[in-house]
Amino acid sequence: MQEQIDTDKTLQRHTLRERGICVVIPTYNNGGTIIDVVNRSKNECDDVIVVCDGCTDSTLELLQEVKDITIVTNTRNQGKGAALKRGFRKAMEMGFSYAITLDADGQHYPEDIPVLLEANIQHPGALIVGQRKGVENAERSFGSNFANAFSNFWFCVQTGLRLADTQTGYRLYPLKKLSCLSLLTSRYEAELELMVFASWHGVEIVSKQVDVFYPPKEERISHFRPVKDFSRIFVLNTCLCILAIVYALPLKIIRFLLTAARTVYSLLLYLVVCLFVFIPYTTILNFLHIGKQEKSSKLRSILYHIARFVIFRHGIPGVNCKVENGGETYSRPAVIICNHQSHLDLMLMLSQTPKMIILTNDWVWNSPFFGKLIQNAEYYPVSMGIDTIIPKLQSLVERGYSIAVYPEGTRSKDCSIGRFHKGAFYIASTLKTDILPIVEYGAGRVLPKGGKYLRQGNIRLHVNERIPYEEYSKYGTYQDMASKFRQYYKTQYRLMCNKYDQDA
Repeated sequence: MQEQIDTDKTLQRHTLRERGICVVIPTYNNGGTIIDVVNRSKNECDDVIVVCDGCTDSTLELLQEVKDITIVTNTRNQGKGAALKRGFRKAMEMGFSYAITLDADGQHYPEDIPVLLEANIQHPGALIVGQRKGVENAERSFGSNFANAFSNFWFCVQTGLRLADTQTGYRLYPLKKLSCLSLLTSRYEAELELMVFASWHGVEIVSKQVDVFYPPKEERISHFRPVKDFSRIFVLNTCLCILAIVYALPLKIIRFLLTAARTVYSLLLYLVVCLFVFIPYTTILNFLHIGKQEKSSKLRSILYHIARFVIFRHGIPGVNCKVENGGETYSRPAVIICNHQSHLDLMLMLSQTPKMIILTNDWVWNSPFFGKLIQNAEYYPVSMGIDTIIPKLQSLVERGYSIAVYPEGTRSKDCSIGRFHKGAFYIASTLKTDILPIVEYGAGRVLPKGGKYLRQGNIRLHVNERIPYEEYSKYGTYQDMASKFRQYYKTQYRLMCNKYDQDA
């Protein structure tokens, strides 16, 4: 059991580093608790940064005896907000994309870091807020309870978002998205301000429950100054309410208009291509006295060039698409498989090579805009039935074409890898071709299933090494093959997420 726990911890620490996540702990005169907090944090994460904010007790001396941590010091106490900003700058200098913050007084459990990690995996680029369990029922001072309720109310007024705990210091910050924000304050209230400004600038805010420990009153160390800090919070909220009207609302409208403009532009480009390129080109080819195979080849070629123009020549504004290809030339036929996330997937696949046939859904095959083009290009709908399609695919493979199939059969709602159907592996085994895995990242976030607008983002395609028939044929039944390849895709996709989510 302990061996499994150690293995899980090692994998967790490795995942945190792969995703560019560190821990930042601001501290001011927490000599009695800081070492325990730091050591427990190190057990969860290899990369810990401690900001010693002008400490006058033994905190700095104690920290200097701890190995493998980064210490940042302020010569005088500047406040928690300033300490956090100093820690964030250091984290970014060290190459981190996210920072988990927790208090040095022992109130937060470093053992809840996996909760924030899981939330980061599910919501890359979001600001994760650790909602303290039972905070409303804990034995706290009237001032502390009032401050949290007061903060929650005004946060809702200023952003339109409801959070149960806006005063928690247990958070995961997306550093790259926040690096351009200039804060008005530098002390206790800066955390609230940072969250408000993040929301205004389109950063998703997600709340996740975490445990909290409140020691007996006589053991608590608090630097909260009721009169001064309430006054500062009052002034800050007054300023934020004004800014919510004169700054945040116009910013939200502009952001919506830009999103709508990108979507309309892409839709118009699609309609123009269909009406003035696809349909005329198909019509002209029908009048030319050329063979069916030559006609199909020309249609696939124009699909390839248009797809490359759209994907790589800014046909989708605000979207950056790149392909990592280790040397695949598509010169030999293969069954190409890919995970399925978005309506953009077809265009992404078409942009890879003209020597490819894609098995489509019925709506693509019957499209009034490009249905005839798809049919004449010898693409086939899966609904025709595998046994009916196989002889046609055999002929295409003999002519040097690869066959592209989406084993999931339908788009994933959350970009996760769904169940693989066995049809793709039946086709590959019957044709005795290699299987060429292509792993896709990001398309489901740019245009998610059910989404109406094109979002900004990054799309990445990894063209992986071929798997020969002689190798995958040993996997067992077609169902065994489907299961084996699904596990392969889950691993590959997780690695891509760990790498590219840092830029989300």
